[in-house]
Amino acid sequence: MTLPTPVRRAPRTRTAESTRGYWFYLLPGAIGFVAIVIIPFAMNLYFSLTEWSGVGTPEFVGFANYVRLVQDPTFWASFVHSVLFILAMAIIPTILGVFIAAVLFDYVAPRFGAKAASFFRATFYLPQILPIAVAGVLWKWMYQPQYGIINTVLENVGLGALRQNWLGDSDIAIYSVMNVLVWLQIGYTVVLFMAGMSRVDPALHEAAEMDGANWFQRFRTITVPQLRPEIAVVIITTSVAALKVFAPIYVLTKGGPGTSTIVPAYFSYSNFFTTTQVGYGAAVASVLALLVTVIAIVLLRYQTRNAEGFEK
Repeated sequence: MTLPTPVRRAPRTRTAESTRGYWFYLLPGAIGFVAIVIIPFAMNLYFSLTEWSGVGTPEFVGFANYVRLVQDPTFWASFVHSVLFILAMAIIPTILGVFIAAVLFDYVAPRFGAKAASFFRATFYLPQILPIAVAGVLWKWMYQPQYGIINTVLENVGLGALRQNWLGDSDIAIYSVMNVLVWLQIGYTVVLFMAGMSRVDPALHEAAEMDGANWFQRFRTITVPQLRPEIAVVIITTSVAALKVFAPIYVLTKGGPGTSTIVPAYFSYSNFFTTTQVGYGAAVASVLALLVTVIAIVLLRYQTRNAEGFEK
């Protein structure tokens, strides 16, 4: 007796009908993105092509604001300052953060316990949770030339010749702001790198130690390469934040003295609300948005290639 051959059913494929229900869950986010990002950006692009004081009817002037922008030395100076702020918010905190995280993870935690390491980690992270207004008031008091704590300490230890008008001198104000930005960002890098170090196989360090490698050699050849994904994330997020920085400048210097600490975001704000040149301010904001988008895409592609190479 011949048994009937079982009928094999074709594997189910996900069709448009079977996935249609998932689009409903994307709808709230899509509506929010259009309302909060797309529509305001489109309006900003339109205003950048007009001459408008904020009241009345905008007058269409084409690309005149962008032509003016290219010829404006303050605009170019603001981007030079952004490069310095990338150094202060991305490069320096990354270097210091990796080293501090390694010290806390490899030295403090084994010798003094995880609670001690957590205490120092939380201490470094504290500036991240402080409101910028509070941090700005604190640093403005510390930088105050007459009774600020920095100049007072310098005077008391016999280094009165080093007293400075830290935020009022156009030659050093930018570096004073950079110091605040490093202080603000260091905790973010320490927390992220300590989390990354927890996934590194301890056997790698044990094998290197048995081969005679000291702590710095293990740090350079094992810790840093293993933290490449975290380093890429930090560089991307902090670089974009540096290009968009506004609140510290607004609280500390308002772009001064003169234009010595001006940045694109504050330059756009001042044109919007101080000089009421809305069209020109919108042009600055449009260029800044385009630049941030391009840099973010480039850094994300670089991170993806690094991640693929790291996995291989």
